[in-house]
Amino acid sequence: MEDGGLANARDYYGKVLGGSRDLRTDACSTAERPGVLVEAALRRVHPEVEARYYGCGLVAPEKLEGARVLDLGCGAGRDVYVLAQLVGAGGAVVGVDATPEQLSIARDHGEWHREQFGYCRSNVDFVDGDITQLDTLGLPPELFDVIVSNCVINLVENKAAVFAAARALLKPGGEFYFADVYAERRLPEALKTDPVLHGECLAGALYWNDFQHLARASGFPDPRLVKSRPLAIGDPALAASLGAARFYSATYRLFNIPDLEPACEDYGQAVIYRGGVSGAETVFELDAHHQIETGKVFAVCGNTWRMLRESRFAPHFDFIGDFARHFGIFPGCGAEAPFAKAEAMAIPAPGCC
Repeated sequence: MEDGGLANARDYYGKVLGGSRDLRTDACSTAERPGVLVEAALRRVHPEVEARYYGCGLVAPEKLEGARVLDLGCGAGRDVYVLAQLVGAGGAVVGVDATPEQLSIARDHGEWHREQFGYCRSNVDFVDGDITQLDTLGLPPELFDVIVSNCVINLVENKAAVFAAARALLKPGGEFYFADVYAERRLPEALKTDPVLHGECLAGALYWNDFQHLARASGFPDPRLVKSRPLAIGDPALAASLGAARFYSATYRLFNIPDLEPACEDYGQAVIYRGGVSGAETVFELDAHHQIETGKVFAVCGNTWRMLRESRFAPHFDFIGDFARHFGIFPGCGAEAPFAKAEAMAIPAPGCC
């Protein structure tokens, strides 16, 4: 059975919108400034492909050389063609989408991009398919180093199926790096039937805390927020329909590493970034809370230590410590033992009966 949200998205992006200029909000647009490598890659994307771009973030994580990448909901292929340059001729990028009009544009410009990149053969492939039914597309498990998605998961109803399938398709230590729209509260069910609010990436937005639970239930215990920004709903009619709900565009990275802990635990560990990652020569940014300077000893929790050690980033770090001793919650991570507070409350104040 087809996902209901996907059916509306196919109509909205294939027939209603003629291009990004037709959007009524800034939810499906990217405000983030690209780095030097991505900016150079964007200059080699065909104008027609660029005109049909509806992403809300930059889904180009570090160190992609030679990687095999899957783009869920690739649309007209802008991100695919950017990633094709970052992985190089020795890598490969597969884009999956269910909107024929979008895929047609992506495929029409395949040879043009191959010539622009100077490759002997194309390193991209486009697959017509439902991202909630990835298991029907014949993709072998543990095939991909990185999976990306750009403002698409909000459009489907069965979000759990997407996360579960992504984890199954990732290699051990691989990552799901994606941008999407989130709400700061659960939205009324009635909004989800509005084709415009849905197509504008708002009605299907997950409440951020529901996303946290969904990610953990899908085998990604420690979602890491990379970037976020508030969204402006400039259309008065759409703003009135949404009421007081606020929306955010956010980029997360989820690592396929088993048995990560649900909290940031302190084992006295640290890492030293040795450099060497293109575009991150002086600072490696794992997420919004971990900007790691080259050559500096940087204290980390057990999960961060493992994310770096068991992923494609390991060759660029020195690792200090192990898991032999535990020192409680990592400082500054916001989870305090409740006992002191409870103990203080139990002690009667002087003169109190």
